[in-house]
Amino acid sequence: MNIISTKNITKSFSKTNFNWKKFYFEKESKIAVKNLSIDIEEGELVGFLGPNGAGKTTFLKILSGIMYPTSGTAKVLDYVPWERDYKLLSQFAIVMGQKNQLWWDLPVIDSFNMLKEIYSISNENYKKNLNELVDLLGVREFLDRRPRNMSLGERMKCELIASLLHEPKILFLDEPTIGLDVVSAQVIRDFIKKINREKKCTIILTSHYMGDVEELCKRVIIINKGEKIYDGELSKLKEKYAPKRRIQIYLNSVEDKEAFAKIESEKKLEDNIGTILVNKREIGQVVKEVFSKFNPEDISINEIETAEVISKIFLENK
Repeated sequence: MNIISTKNITKSFSKTNFNWKKFYFEKESKIAVKNLSIDIEEGELVGFLGPNGAGKTTFLKILSGIMYPTSGTAKVLDYVPWERDYKLLSQFAIVMGQKNQLWWDLPVIDSFNMLKEIYSISNENYKKNLNELVDLLGVREFLDRRPRNMSLGERMKCELIASLLHEPKILFLDEPTIGLDVVSAQVIRDFIKKINREKKCTIILTSHYMGDVEELCKRVIIINKGEKIYDGELSKLKEKYAPKRRIQIYLNSVEDKEAFAKIESEKKLEDNIGTILVNKREIGQVVKEVFSKFNPEDISINEIETAEVISKIFLENK
């Protein structure tokens, strides 16, 4: 069952600039989202990707009712999001890595208590949810601390708790690990997986960190200049845009470099590292040749990295 469905959503912005050369005002229009149609089923965890300015955050704001579209239709839990029905508002949450929903100068527990009243959470459910989330993220010692006195990682954990206290069915995550250290980012990712798996919470995730996408998302939607250019499984994305494998060889000597030059495959040599790009169907034959010519300890075989694949797609759709 589709829990989110949009059809031909378009959002354009206009502004008026004064042209000093011609000495009159002129109107400039920019399309942030263009004819975007998606369907997301209950319990999915979908990566929503695109370069800066692609329209990702604008689209999430439309789905959450913060913005009105210029045209198109959308249903979120069978509600039109920009009508802002309280029954919908109480069933989703949005976390933006660069925005705060916690009160900056109040202890976080006071923010949680206020959210309890805003969402009319019963005392029993509030205590149960709060204790579970606090323990999962290990922030009990921070409950009396003000957000202004916390690290970014500590604040993000508390932002997630604030968003999940009312047990939303849908969670929009906009760059949830931005600026976090490796340990904090992994804690957040593990938490997101657990919430998605155990609570069946439908999640749309935007992130520029491919580690987030690879670990969390089976399906990805890619947009560029507001338009959808891919919607499908991450694994199939790699098969479509990067079907080759990368064989790398550390070349220890002139003899090794000469042997590398004789290999008849797409290759390059840089800083004593020889790289061969091979189609999957040819990899057995090429690997056999490589292992016959070089020390196995100097050889590595890898898929093209996801970040490289995504960059390639963006460049092709400039």
